[in-house]
Amino acid sequence: MKQQKITSKKTYRSHAHLVGIKGVAMAALAVYLAEAGYKVTGSDVPENFPTQDELEKKGISVDTGFDALRIQGKNKPDVLFYTGAHGGRDNVEVVAAKNAGISVYPHGQALGNIMENSRAIVVSGSHGKTTTSAMIAVLLAHAQYKPSYAIGCGSIGGLGAAGHKGESDWFIAEGDEYITDPTHDTTPRFLWLTPEILVVTNIDYDHPDAYAGLPVVQEAFRALQHKSGVTIYNADDKNSAVLAGSGKVITYGFSPVSEYRITRVADGRERMFFSLEERGVSLGEFTLKVPGRHNVLNAVAAMVASHIAGVSWDILREGLLAFTGTKRRFERLESENGVVWYDDYAHHPTEITATLTAARVWYPTSRIIAVFQPHTYSRTKSLLAEFSHAFTSCDIVLLTDIYASAREHDTLGINGNTLVLETAKNHRDVRFVKDKSAIIETLRGLVKPGDVVVFMGAGDIYNWEGEIIEAVKKG
Repeated sequence: MKQQKITSKKTYRSHAHLVGIKGVAMAALAVYLAEAGYKVTGSDVPENFPTQDELEKKGISVDTGFDALRIQGKNKPDVLFYTGAHGGRDNVEVVAAKNAGISVYPHGQALGNIMENSRAIVVSGSHGKTTTSAMIAVLLAHAQYKPSYAIGCGSIGGLGAAGHKGESDWFIAEGDEYITDPTHDTTPRFLWLTPEILVVTNIDYDHPDAYAGLPVVQEAFRALQHKSGVTIYNADDKNSAVLAGSGKVITYGFSPVSEYRITRVADGRERMFFSLEERGVSLGEFTLKVPGRHNVLNAVAAMVASHIAGVSWDILREGLLAFTGTKRRFERLESENGVVWYDDYAHHPTEITATLTAARVWYPTSRIIAVFQPHTYSRTKSLLAEFSHAFTSCDIVLLTDIYASAREHDTLGINGNTLVLETAKNHRDVRFVKDKSAIIETLRGLVKPGDVVVFMGAGDIYNWEGEIIEAVKKG
């Protein structure tokens, strides 16, 4: 498909409208555009999203629902962006814009063209891309590179909003492998980007509604690599080995074959310490304020990319301490009455395992309760066996009914209890809590001082957490 170009302010003129603006990728783009001097409006469903605070801080107007009438009259936009959610190209506002001759672009294409003349650092991967790209943004900002960035999270610890228009030509973006528009365009979203530096954290089978199997996912990553200047990939991840020997590549990991090798990891209370060497030469010890060996890998990937961009290891060591995490990635909500509450976006078995393993490291003697809301019927059904083994690091598992995304309607004959029955084969305490009310009722009689409760999922469980915590505290 021929790519249209969005290369200047003249193309946008003055007013950009974003359909589905509260989604993490769209919100980051919206903030970037607002800081670049454009009038930005948007529309979305009424539910609360993790991005809303940052949109409000920028004074960005968000209308509830989708209405073709707002794409008319004196306030009609000059350009409209959309994603595959909410009907994609068939959304009433998108259709109205096309009929009115307004320029219309899917998010991935818009981001790619905005970044076209930048020095692009793109972080891709089935897991960890948000954290790693946020780390790079913090590291380059600490090094006074003044980068732009557009990253898929509510906010970044140490920076604020996940979108920013910087003063330099460096631009950090998260590269999403999901397709552009499920009903019209199966182009992986990250193929609209052209990285100078590409990071691949790992390759895993996800999005079964878009990919037939792992080989198809790997081919998408290879296609992105062919567009990139240098590729940094995780040597510990066997699925990423397909990237070896193609163009300029740099590896990192715990593996002895890694060019940047992690040689030691030590756990502290709310700290990770690790040593790193480059081709056998020690680079010293580093400290990280987010948990887990997976985040040590993310940190090394971020530092290698930043070092290629020209940042010294001493500055990187300092900058890493400035990173305190991102919203919805093992985010500490509160600690009261001896109970610690966390929120995490994990929705794939690999991510669940990594998060709960990290929680166990930080809280080795605590009782850990995972409250997980499965996300999409297709993912749950395709990865049912993997999900059933993902909770081994916690003591109690509470599983809700399945959250159906805006792009999926067929239940495929499963529900939350299907996952409960499968997980119970591998875990001694698994309970079905259908919805928010059931979670409150269960946790009221369950939570006690010393417990750690981790809410997990990519659906709307985020909106329940505050009410649940308050109800449990009241007893």
